[in-house]
Amino acid sequence: MIKKRNKIPSVGDLVIGTVRDIFDYGSYLVLDEYSNVQAFLPWSEIASKWVRNVRNVIKEGEKKVVKVIRVDEKRGTVDVSLKKVTDDERKKKLLLWKKEQRADKILEIVAVKLGKTEDEAYEQVGWKLEDVYGTIMDGLEKGVKEGEEVLVKVGVPREWVKPLLDEASKHVEERKVKLSKVVSVRTTEKEGIEVIRKFLSTALDSEGNVRIYTIGAPRYKIEVTGVEPKEVNKELERILGELKEASKSAGVEFKVIE
Repeated sequence: MIKKRNKIPSVGDLVIGTVRDIFDYGSYLVLDEYSNVQAFLPWSEIASKWVRNVRNVIKEGEKKVVKVIRVDEKRGTVDVSLKKVTDDERKKKLLLWKKEQRADKILEIVAVKLGKTEDEAYEQVGWKLEDVYGTIMDGLEKGVKEGEEVLVKVGVPREWVKPLLDEASKHVEERKVKLSKVVSVRTTEKEGIEVIRKFLSTALDSEGNVRIYTIGAPRYKIEVTGVEPKEVNKELERILGELKEASKSAGVEFKVIE
């Protein structure tokens, strides 16, 4: 179960709630991230426009992204709003929720292997990664890419480090970045097609990170794929520069269009 440090959320927080009961005056939701704390969603906070039947907007069992509008810590009650959540906020919260679920699953699996409790997993690992890297999953992803020191330097006990990275590597999706430019390549040579093919092939690499194809002669697209945006852009600019320089001796006219 995903854990939060506080027992209840604060005003303004975006939270995930599962609709439990629906009444004429509103609905009760269970907040998934806060040990099933109950929240009330008033009718007036369900939709910006008047609706005849609240069940047309929400249904029992649905998960909704809602915004906390009132909190009574003494009574432990929380009021939330659905209409105050923008589309952008909802999308970002759902993405974060998925990351939190992945991180929680990794912590749970490793905790079982080490004979630890879920509370120990969050205290010894989770909160430490969150404090430094923003989210637990961001810390684990950084550890998979850069090594054990990412976890060690924030205070994660050694016994956790290798099992965590081994398990996290199964859940980390390497995000690819693709950048491209359209170029024009012309030649007056007799074997024009072959001349252009040989000229452009000099930019290809053995790892398949560079792709060049025609989009209607004399226009060609050069695509470079990688993980780090800055490095991908740097590589694309390098290729364009080298092709420009090589064009003089290759007998072709080369220029970047877009």
